[in-house]
Amino acid sequence: MDYSEHPPPPGLRRHVRCLWVLRDAAPDGEPQVIYPDGCCELLAELGVPLRFHGADGQVRADQPFCFAAQQRGPIRLQATGAVFCIGVRLAPASSALVAGARLPALRDHAPDLYTLDPGFATRFGEAAHACAATQSPDPLWRLLHGQCAGFTPDTLIERAVAMLDAADGDLRITALAQRLGTGLRTLQPRFLAAVGMTPKEYARVRRLQALLRTLDAEDADIADAAARHGYSDQAHATHDLLSWTGTTPARLLRALRGDRHGDDALRLAAAFVRGTSARPAALARGTHCRMATRRSDGT
Repeated sequence: MDYSEHPPPPGLRRHVRCLWVLRDAAPDGEPQVIYPDGCCELLAELGVPLRFHGADGQVRADQPFCFAAQQRGPIRLQATGAVFCIGVRLAPASSALVAGARLPALRDHAPDLYTLDPGFATRFGEAAHACAATQSPDPLWRLLHGQCAGFTPDTLIERAVAMLDAADGDLRITALAQRLGTGLRTLQPRFLAAVGMTPKEYARVRRLQALLRTLDAEDADIADAAARHGYSDQAHATHDLLSWTGTTPARLLRALRGDRHGDDALRLAAAFVRGTSARPAALARGTHCRMATRRSDGT
């Protein structure tokens, strides 16, 4: 498996966090896990479409081009053939770029992009195939420049997202509203409309991501890391880890440390946490050629 993230050009940084590429010519077929990160994504599955394991117990094939809306729990995907996915991770306040007013109702779903905007879906598919053919993200960047030209994010919500990101989610929503100079009755519906989840849900996701990054980068135990990121105690952190990742802390730590490829079901989750599958740089360059492999947002 080779996963890497690529930063957007300056003109798209307000709207896009990164473009990512996932390739695996010979996947082992184990269901893989991805954790919520507070961002919606535009997805192109150019290989064999992955199977999505829903919370309802049903298994269904992904669409070749889809919109991954906000998720409030772990996403489980299973490969049945060669994997080649390209994703565009949208900035939180630009989550409605394609979905529009339908965004809040799409939580925990990944609808076919053609059901949201058939014209854009066609152009997105063509650009994704062009990226694969040229081994460059430029075709998708050009498409997104045009799409973003007619879209203006809610500046109040951009500020709210920036504050929550800066605090790694460790900020009460009442305090957030006060800092923004607005009321909760204004903030909460506007945040939901723009981001696709409530400010409290977004704060919990950002705090979870900060906890995961600390556990990945340092030799800290759960209790120390939890205290650092504002959890009241280890039990609270464990509850959030189970709720949002579906994984016990012990298993998560095994996936993030030591033999990082030892737990097959969590390889993709660990790769998303650090923005790369941590494979040798020479192999990454050989796979993606001109596509850069540095991080986009430090997460």
